[in-house]
Amino acid sequence: MSEEDLERYESDVELQIYREYHDVLPMFRFVIETERRFYLANRVDLKTREAGGSVFFEIELEDAWVWDMYRPARFLKSVRVLTFRDVNVEEVEHPEFKPPDPGEI
Repeated sequence: MSEEDLERYESDVELQIYREYHDVLPMFRFVIETERRFYLANRVDLKTREAGGSVFFEIELEDAWVWDMYRPARFLKSVRVLTFRDVNVEEVEHPEFKPPDPGEI
């Protein structure tokens, strides 16, 4: 396989994952970004830890999806991530899934 073929393959896989991300995003409550991966999850437990003078983060996710082109299955029941860099956790708003006002029922 040539270098050009490999680059084309990786680009195609990234595009497939991008499309999958847009399809599955409404199923999840949180977006989690670390320096190595990008996750979607419905439960996040983020803890700051300290060991040997270094600070790191422990993240536990349940009902998750991971953006990783080398992983055959991206849907995961639970994930535990350790990272030494900043973690970004955002709650996703899904306006199309908001419950109706009581007066509308």
